Amino acid sequence: MTAADPAPLRQRAAPPDTEQAGISLGRDAWRRLRRDPVAIVGAVLVLLFVAVAFLAPVLAPWGPTDTPGKDLVTPTNVPGPSTEHWLGLDNLGRDELSRVLHGARQSLVVGVVSLLFGAVTGSLVGLVAGSFGGRIDNLIMRLMDIMLAVPGLLFAIGLAALLGHSLTSVMIAVGTVNVPVFARLLRGSMLTQRSADYALAITSLGVRRRTLILRHVLPNSLSPVIVQGTLTLATAIIDAAGLAFLGLSGTDPGVPEWGRMLAETQRYLSSAPHLAIFPGVAIVLAALGFTLLGESLREALDPTYRR
Repeated sequence: MTAADPAPLRQRAAPPDTEQAGISLGRDAWRRLRRDPVAIVGAVLVLLFVAVAFLAPVLAPWGPTDTPGKDLVTPTNVPGPSTEHWLGLDNLGRDELSRVLHGARQSLVVGVVSLLFGAVTGSLVGLVAGSFGGRIDNLIMRLMDIMLAVPGLLFAIGLAALLGHSLTSVMIAVGTVNVPVFARLLRGSMLTQRSADYALAITSLGVRRRTLILRHVLPNSLSPVIVQGTLTLATAIIDAAGLAFLGLSGTDPGVPEWGRMLAETQRYLSSAPHLAIFPGVAIVLAALGFTLLGESLREALDPTYRR
């Protein structure tokens, strides 16, 4: 090659394509999420749910225990949607829209607290199993297998009934069900990272095992846990509504819950179906938002889902 032919030199010196190099995993995932219509829909539903939960006292026209329509309700007539009460009234004359909006706050609290309990506890268990291995790993995983052998909702029902009928019991029960899920997920991800080339290279340099695990293996193993956390919020909301439907949550009428609202309307399904439709739609939309966002995060962060 001579100096008179600069074209090959220009081609060789051209910067690499940003699609192939120079983009971190976080930036690449964000770029994919912005272009994914499913992720956008999920994010909109999640943001709407969170905004309603925080702004419920401002958005709700009435308090959750106010009975502005008690004179309009009879044993055989529960008024439906109207210009004054957009979602109608319940069997006690309370505004249904106000109770649905306040129920979003309760569902968000239950979902977030139960997620944190299950994710933190399960991650600690998975961290111990993935770090030590051997007999400790086998013992922990067998315990997790025993917990997974029981259907999740049935396990949550039994635990909530054992702990007593309260909102705290529901959060502990729903969180405990998710402990083995996070434990197995983090443990498997850590085992994969420990066998990677960079981990073997660091070990050959004489780096201590503790430093390798906490500074290199664990941070690279958290992506699946974050994705699972988003998906778990959807199941936590559904499980909490199911436990409230069965009467295992608190009984304070001043704290509306979507699941309990469904349970209180069974006698009025034929005469006032709106009492079941609106809380049910709220549960579906909240769970759908977290599910769509979680699946999009999985596809954006997991290389096996990419084209």
